[in-house]
Amino acid sequence: MLKIVIVDDEFKSRELVKVLLQSCCPDIDIVGLAGNVKDSIALIKNTSPDLVLLDVELGVETSFNLLQQLPAISFDIIFTTAHSHYALQAIKFSAIDYLLKPIDPQELKQAVEKVRARQEQVYFSKKVNVLLQNLQATTSIQQKVALPTSDGYIFVPIDEIIYCEADGAYTTIFTQDGSKRLVSKNIKEYEAMLESNHFFRVHNSYLINLNRITKYVKGEGGYVVMSNQTSIDVSKRRKDAFLAAIARH
Repeated sequence: MLKIVIVDDEFKSRELVKVLLQSCCPDIDIVGLAGNVKDSIALIKNTSPDLVLLDVELGVETSFNLLQQLPAISFDIIFTTAHSHYALQAIKFSAIDYLLKPIDPQELKQAVEKVRARQEQVYFSKKVNVLLQNLQATTSIQQKVALPTSDGYIFVPIDEIIYCEADGAYTTIFTQDGSKRLVSKNIKEYEAMLESNHFFRVHNSYLINLNRITKYVKGEGGYVVMSNQTSIDVSKRRKDAFLAAIARH
């Protein structure tokens, strides 16, 4: 049975999540609810939950203050947050699950089942560390992204990624150390995740790091030469947007 703690600074929100869990998730034990950082830390230490549903905003503090005060993260986390929250990008980079408010019962059920199914606590602790590091980073160069692989995750500095190449439902990611890694997400997901970090989709098959371009050669669409000497075509229909992105960059 999965032991769950619910943390939210709003009483009605805590009770709603409790009702949703009880109605759609079998074999769970809700061991406690808390509304602030201090009470949450005490509750987590006393109950040793398997999963914490954690609201990002906790009054004048945040859930990240809570995580920084715990000696170890020995539980899974599902964040709950508003779509526009500043931390959403950092949460995505760390590959930790999150639910947007208002919470959809089916999405909640799926997120809990994912926790029940996986056995990756070592990786999860690393995800939390990456999340906290990313939140403290002052530039995108200092941030890392979690890349899912066949046997877990690897954590790569975003600026070390040269480009991403589409491979059906997968993506091959090329990095500065000469490695290439096939990861189990499609290129559209990485475009949405990285476009605010100086990445641009120059072609249906390629998402490039603008910081890693060494040369652009003009043509109908033209092509770029990346820092690993790979030449990548710029599609004709994306050329103007690409040149505008370069000018802004």
